[in-house]
Amino acid sequence: MENKQQTRAKLGSRLGFILLSAGCAIGVGNVWKFPWMVGQYGGGIFVLVYLVFLVILGLPIMAMEFSVGRASQKSPICQYDPLPGHKAFKAHGYASFVGLYVLMMFYTVVSGWILYYFWNTANGTFEAMGDAVSSSFDQMLMDPVAMMVCMVIVVIAGFFVNSIGVQNGLERVTKVMMIALFVLMIGIAIYCCTLDKAAEGLAFYLIPDMDKFVETGIINVISGAMLQALFTLSLGMGSMAIFGSYIGKERSLLGESVNVAVLDTTVAVISGLIIFPACFTYNGGQTTAGPALIFSTLPSIFNNMPFGRVIGSLFFVFLTFAAFSTILAVFEGILACTIDKFGWSRKKACLINGGLLLVLSLPCIFGFNLWADFAPLGKSVLDWEDFIVSNLVLPLGSIVYIIFCTNKKYGWGFENFVNEANQGKGLKVKKWMYGYMKYVLPVIMLVVFVFGLLSFFGVKL
Repeated sequence: MENKQQTRAKLGSRLGFILLSAGCAIGVGNVWKFPWMVGQYGGGIFVLVYLVFLVILGLPIMAMEFSVGRASQKSPICQYDPLPGHKAFKAHGYASFVGLYVLMMFYTVVSGWILYYFWNTANGTFEAMGDAVSSSFDQMLMDPVAMMVCMVIVVIAGFFVNSIGVQNGLERVTKVMMIALFVLMIGIAIYCCTLDKAAEGLAFYLIPDMDKFVETGIINVISGAMLQALFTLSLGMGSMAIFGSYIGKERSLLGESVNVAVLDTTVAVISGLIIFPACFTYNGGQTTAGPALIFSTLPSIFNNMPFGRVIGSLFFVFLTFAAFSTILAVFEGILACTIDKFGWSRKKACLINGGLLLVLSLPCIFGFNLWADFAPLGKSVLDWEDFIVSNLVLPLGSIVYIIFCTNKKYGWGFENFVNEANQGKGLKVKKWMYGYMKYVLPVIMLVVFVFGLLSFFGVKL
């Protein structure tokens, strides 16, 4: 029988913690979802509202999640066991574990799309297609075999890296990928800002337009921005708590939350500097393509730039890195949960969870082709899986963290949270924040939850 008392893994450096936490936040949520959310929700006005909620929602909740993880030294499924609080909070640990799984059931598929686009860019397929590049996305969705192959590569590669260990596998690989991603994205963004209609794209992206605010629906823009702030930082389902459990007490956690959020936001902003100048130059200003936006836009950029095939191939490699950094981070959360709960070895946990995800990711793939007729309320399998994570697990999980960290009667309490969060050098949680965190923040999150439901089910307010 395997020993359930295993030594807690630790990260090798503060830079590793910041890049790994940012890597969990940075991914297709920034480079894939953020641009199409901006495109659908009115451009610059969405960006402005999003940044506001990133500060007033994202930072305090991230500090809370980091604190619970560091204090408990446990994975999300066991994080409440060593801390004072009502037993009912343990249900959130199990919900977090489910949320991590559901997220990976579609995130691995989307990451496979990026891998597919890398291959087709590298072998010159998109050069041959010319103006028909945008149709390639629909062709890919109708090919379950191609998507399955790409998804399998992503899952196997992810669990292989994680099987090596936290420092030697997860931390080392993430450092290299994140630095390379930043360098290449900055270079491509500079090029895109020189395109013929870059000024129009940048104006749409960076200048708030109140008419678009009203036209899109004020409540829809606000709720979309709120949910994106939670999604992009992976808050509410314990993925940040696991990295909190891997770090020491040398740095305060609100300060580290700011560092992670700044890196995350920088990548999201840079992705918009790439996408929207290209949309107005090559796609006639069409910004409402939804999930297909970057896949119908980026190949056109590379088809029309010097050494585009080489640069395009590199970009999709590092875009894969962005997605892969999140996959590695969330896989680590899944592994930590099963290791803590069942006492499995790391390799055994990788084999079992990897096998499960290979099967559980198939519905998302089949939802675009073999099961295309299965679309309750007109929503695809991916839409429903995204709904479970973005509209249920993230906002409700965030509310649980807020209550746990501010309510002494039923949870951990604000004093314990502040004592943990403020250990070490850096930005501190102030006592005057208590009223906001206990009374205002949960109300805002409840509004996020309700408006998110209304928006998903087509109620335009």
